[in-house]
Amino acid sequence: MRWRNSSTHYGLTSIVLHWLVAAAVFGLFGLGYWMVGLTYYSSWYRTAPDLHKSIGLVLFLVMLVRVLWRFVSPAPGPLASQGRLTQAAAKLGHSVLYLGLFLVMMSGYLISTADGRAISVFGLFDVPALITSIPNQADTAGLVHEYAAWALVILAVLHALAALKHHFIDRDATLRRMLGRNPG
Repeated sequence: MRWRNSSTHYGLTSIVLHWLVAAAVFGLFGLGYWMVGLTYYSSWYRTAPDLHKSIGLVLFLVMLVRVLWRFVSPAPGPLASQGRLTQAAAKLGHSVLYLGLFLVMMSGYLISTADGRAISVFGLFDVPALITSIPNQADTAGLVHEYAAWALVILAVLHALAALKHHFIDRDATLRRMLGRNPG
């Protein structure tokens, strides 16, 4: 398998980045959903948010690499069997997913740095608090983060259902291409 995308195939780099981001999104959502119910006396009360923030910031770096990679190695073109409406929906869907990811990550950063403290990433390095002057920053960013996370997960599920529809109903190569299989 090639590292770079071709006109008909996704390369290994794109495939790994795609599935890594998908796993991180659902893992972070599950962790976030679970940790908001923790009490002060839970042994995970401080650990879970620190883990959530660290993984979220690593995901941000992975997403920056993913966006840059799309310029270096553009995605394969649409399948010949896909009409204009399907192509437009796919382009819009991917754009909304990317924007949603960055919205969730930026709002998470604004929540975490509202008090002016840097965020430690697995104890390896700190990401400084650059924006702290937004009125009610933590509360506002918290609402954005919660609603954007739910929207992102719902869109990701719809994205997966669309891929399954392409695979099982349309019987085209859309899903096989992202699984690294021969689209032919």
